[in-house]
Amino acid sequence: MAEARDFKSIGTRPVRPDGIDKVTGRANFGADLSLPNMLHGKILRSPHAHARIKSIDLSKALASEDVLAAVSGVNFPAGADGVVSNLAANIIARDKVLYHGHAVAAVVATTPYAAERALDEIEVVYEPLSPVLDIDSATADGAPLINENLRTNGDAEAEPSNVAATTKF
Repeated sequence: MAEARDFKSIGTRPVRPDGIDKVTGRANFGADLSLPNMLHGKILRSPHAHARIKSIDLSKALASEDVLAAVSGVNFPAGADGVVSNLAANIIARDKVLYHGHAVAAVVATTPYAAERALDEIEVVYEPLSPVLDIDSATADGAPLINENLRTNGDAEAEPSNVAATTKF
């Protein structure tokens, strides 16, 4: 087993060149950057672990003069064959949220505060569905399907499943 003295960096206490600036509050971070005409985006996320989206109304958010755009899943195209890929459905929910915190809408505004207020104006009606909270319940017979389009290992002939892929070594 190697000893700490055998290494140049491991086991040492290097001087942090940014330490004093961070501790005193003088350090600048990405969130501190402010440029002329800068826009600010915010994401509305689902409070449900599994739910059908009955409707999303962006009109109140769009009514603010500080809001430049507001979008939901319906604003994004499906694939060439008309089917929304699993990857695309994971980026922003369309008909159904697949997990708690799944993005359901986004806004762009002139200030971060206007963007935050716009999120509060978005009206989403959910139909909560039974969540799947662990691997045992997800793979049990009769488990609620989180994504009805998911087939194990992408096998189009297979029944829908909560198992994305299996690998054998």
